[in-house]
Amino acid sequence: MSSGFDRIPVGVVVERRKAHNTWIDFVWRPVTILTGVPEAEPWTVLTEDGDSTSFYAGRTEIQLHVSDTSGYRNNLATGTPSLWVVLRPTGGQPLYRLLTVTADPSEGEAMTEPGTDLVEMVPMPDTIRDQLAAFVAAHHVERPFFKRKRDRVNPEALGRRRHIGDEKA
Repeated sequence: MSSGFDRIPVGVVVERRKAHNTWIDFVWRPVTILTGVPEAEPWTVLTEDGDSTSFYAGRTEIQLHVSDTSGYRNNLATGTPSLWVVLRPTGGQPLYRLLTVTADPSEGEAMTEPGTDLVEMVPMPDTIRDQLAAFVAAHHVERPFFKRKRDRVNPEALGRRRHIGDEKA
């Protein structure tokens, strides 16, 4: 591991399941994180089973940063740590592009805000959990919380403020 930054290469498996819905044909969702990276091309069909098909969506890296160790630690403390997979619609074929995978719950939640990407939590494999725990153990520094104090307002100064367009007295 480097001094504050590490990468874990992973592959992502995505499932396409027939939707029982009049507006959409299929429901897509990430289902598994592969430790390491297979030699398959992105969007290779892995299995077909009736109404569902699983695909190898591609490879990416989980980037670990020292500044995010609190989030990683909180994720590990849940007892069932997760990874957040983000797929971005392409508007063509394939329908999605693998954007990222993160172990930071705050980053995963933030990726849902635009509302355009498909963001799903998947279980964290044990080998990645162990690497994440080692990274947190090596780099986490407990930082005390300091509540910020507001500046006091001078009410006299508010009364003497001139507004644009006011004539001088």
